[in-house]
Amino acid sequence: MSTSITHSTEKKKEIRLNAFNMNCVNHINHGLWTHPRDRSQDYTDIAYWTDLAKLLERGKFDGLFLADIVGVYDVYQNSVDLTLRESIQLPVNDPLLLISAMGHVTEHLGFGITANLTYEAPFLFARRMSTLDHLTKGRVGWNIVTGYLDSAARAMGLSEQLEHDQRYDRADEFMEVVYKLWEGSWEEDAVVRDRQNRVYARPDKVHKIHHSGDYYKVEAIHLSEPSLQRTPVLYQAGSSGRGQAFGARHAECVFVSGHTKEAVRKLVAGIRAGAVREGRAPDDVKIFMGLTVVTAATEKEAHEKYQEYARYASPEAGLAHFSSGTGIDFSEYGLDEPIRPAKNNAIESLTKTVTNPELSWTKRKLLQQLELGGRYATIVGSPQQVADELEAWIRETDIDGFNLTRTVTPESFADFIDLVIPELQTRGSYKHDYAPGTLREKLFSGGARLPEQHAGAAYRFGVTA
Repeated sequence: MSTSITHSTEKKKEIRLNAFNMNCVNHINHGLWTHPRDRSQDYTDIAYWTDLAKLLERGKFDGLFLADIVGVYDVYQNSVDLTLRESIQLPVNDPLLLISAMGHVTEHLGFGITANLTYEAPFLFARRMSTLDHLTKGRVGWNIVTGYLDSAARAMGLSEQLEHDQRYDRADEFMEVVYKLWEGSWEEDAVVRDRQNRVYARPDKVHKIHHSGDYYKVEAIHLSEPSLQRTPVLYQAGSSGRGQAFGARHAECVFVSGHTKEAVRKLVAGIRAGAVREGRAPDDVKIFMGLTVVTAATEKEAHEKYQEYARYASPEAGLAHFSSGTGIDFSEYGLDEPIRPAKNNAIESLTKTVTNPELSWTKRKLLQQLELGGRYATIVGSPQQVADELEAWIRETDIDGFNLTRTVTPESFADFIDLVIPELQTRGSYKHDYAPGTLREKLFSGGARLPEQHAGAAYRFGVTA
């Protein structure tokens, strides 16, 4: 087995880490809420979240990334019955309302918040994000999603979702509106707080934005004064062709998933090339891969823990989750029946992958992959073995870090922090302390604001009309 001195002569990229979570019971690895040591049923208790935030800051995590959905998983068996029995991201609460409390008990931890812009008004959404950026002193990021659930569209009064590429067309316009609000409405020196002359903000330095497009019409002054970052750090995960084009223009952090280094390496190269086409540098984008880790003091103990977890996991619940992601009802398939091509408005990249005849996906193969209830790549081993694999993924794929999913919570995060983090620090692959500044400054070692080459910077007052 590799030791802590493996590749010690190579210059190493510092590994970035987000804890991947959701304001619900089950997130990615389904069924583990039944494990006797799991505390995810406490998700409605604010102490559950503040304790988690303090734990992650002790481990020097870059951020807590919170997923979200605004619909329900009702494709599998054309029902929500299994979704409710296994709590497959249902019930689910709003992630934004957790942030101020977690920000109050931490000093450095960043917060990535998922919000579906398809069902948001940009004027009000911009204020909510500015408010959180103020309250956390610049530690907020936004994971931009356009949605993929027909149940969400129906809940919002629509008969069905917008067509896939049209959702991204609308998203591009949404971004234009919020950039105008965040970057262009208030000049840098608008707020003077002059008590003697009774001037808090200078009227000549605050400007009404005007936007009239295909989807939005906005004439307004941004309600919030400029926060430390103005625009939150922008996260995105679309891997379809249209999604990657959107990410190349807007995303500062991109989330990917994959089970082979070759596939992830190609995906990463495409993402960085897309950023270059938009006039940005390849490393203007930080790329995080979804990953599950089960670790213990020894390899034997780690595999025993994995088997223990697997006894509580629900592969079928994972399959039900995947059904909604692909728009395919896998309950209609026999175990060894090939998955057929499908045309729908779900996650295009997932649907194309699982119906690719060259990959020979069947229900049986999916259930085997879902042994822990989730489909992310999984590393099981001692701290040294886990560190070896993490470094190999970084080195061989050019990703920047990982979105670490939870299994049994908070045990899995605590195990990683107590066992793997010290090993990575010894190797020089992980920071010993946080850098100062905002989330953007910590991630990119630059300024607190969007860099000049980012599309959003063009909307600063004085740059465009």
